[in-house]
Amino acid sequence: MFIDHIRILVKAGDGGNGVVSFRREKYVPRGGPNGGDGGDGGDVLLQVDENTDNLKAFHYDPKLIAKDGGHGSKSKRHGKNGKTVIGRVPPGTIVYRSPAQTITEAVKMERSEEGIDLELFADLTHHGEELDLAKGGIGGKGNWHFRSSTNQRPEEHTLGTEGPAGVFYLELRRIADAALVGFPNAGKSTLVGALSAASPKVGNYPFTTLVPTVGVVDFPGFKRCTVADIPGLIEGAHENRGLGHEFLRHITRCNLLIFVIDMAGSEMRDPIEDLQILRTEIKMYDEDLAKFEWMIVANKMDLEGAEENLEAFRQRFPKQTIIPISANEGDGLEALKEELCNRVGEKLAK
Repeated sequence: MFIDHIRILVKAGDGGNGVVSFRREKYVPRGGPNGGDGGDGGDVLLQVDENTDNLKAFHYDPKLIAKDGGHGSKSKRHGKNGKTVIGRVPPGTIVYRSPAQTITEAVKMERSEEGIDLELFADLTHHGEELDLAKGGIGGKGNWHFRSSTNQRPEEHTLGTEGPAGVFYLELRRIADAALVGFPNAGKSTLVGALSAASPKVGNYPFTTLVPTVGVVDFPGFKRCTVADIPGLIEGAHENRGLGHEFLRHITRCNLLIFVIDMAGSEMRDPIEDLQILRTEIKMYDEDLAKFEWMIVANKMDLEGAEENLEAFRQRFPKQTIIPISANEGDGLEALKEELCNRVGEKLAK
């Protein structure tokens, strides 16, 4: 199961109460105050873990609730602090926050089917990065804090503060240098498997790929790049048709869009029309995406009719970079790797 967006309930622990207590010993019948402080409530954190690739863990338990701090006790004993709760998320997780301020509001909002006004809270991209979603409540003070020369038997103490609560929306946007964009069965999964060590599911039917797959492509000179296989788009994807918005969000982090076109028209499609539709869908989803650097991979060049279609395609798009390949046969992959290295290849630290 692949989960790339989910709403979660967050509640930090309440602070424990300070207590009123006095020394009661055999030879000190009227001892001074010794009420201890309450412990602090537990925090709620998100931590970026590169070994986590989606938000599936929150699907089964969509909440992060920290323990309350313990109450103080006699002999100035400090209450136990609540344990911090850590939720692990993949790199590329965007966090949005709802306006809920109390646990009651948060629970009502979490159960609501209505839309929630969300604000961008954080964008988590680096392994080990931490985000404090909710700070635990502060423990109260015991009565020994209130002793003085004029008040040797204080009854005063303070209660722990309530830990904040909220509803957060987590959205994963896969981080990759380049994204393969194309219609179902254009050969994107075969291509990413041929370029890298990734093993995406490949089949001759639409929507074989149901999750974005990221492969690492190695180049000479200790360079590499990451390529994301985005599940196939269809016309109307910007209106959430087909897989629609479920995966278009993953394109927004890429530096290069690679339009993979079935140049043979093996499913009775027109390659020129395919590219025009794909470009339109990208623009309708997000106009900024249409401004991204892009190139074209003419796939399935081993099939009949591909050469004739490629000639017409070059005439229609004379200024665009077009790399003819056969992902299935492995032809043209070296030229594609060289182009990728020049555009998005990153030098590795030795």
